[in-house]
Amino acid sequence: MDNKEKIKNIIRTLGEHPDSEAAIKILTDMGTNSSDDEIRELTAQTLIRKNTHESLRVVLISKGKGINDLSATVAMASINELLALKDKKEAIKILDDTIKMHSDEEVRNTARSVRALMTFSS
Repeated sequence: MDNKEKIKNIIRTLGEHPDSEAAIKILTDMGTNSSDDEIRELTAQTLIRKNTHESLRVVLISKGKGINDLSATVAMASINELLALKDKKEAIKILDDTIKMHSDEEVRNTARSVRALMTFSS
């Protein structure tokens, strides 16, 4: 097994880890900051699948992460994962707050677009 496969396994395992706070911190610090698009994509998907306020905040409001990633592949994978959520309430709440209060116009615009997609997909 090569290093990339090991990292992918670690990310998947952290997604299932019972200590959500520690897992989210590691995923945020290591996975979302990776120089590898595939690792960032898998990390964002894992954080979205956790579907907690803390995990969703990372991928919804952080510039350069999740839906705001500079890689279109990572951003689209994040959006698709959000659309696939069964319970979208927390994600929509965070997006609404981001639209109203975030200081970065680009992040607000992305949140507005994703919010519209999520509304139409429900």
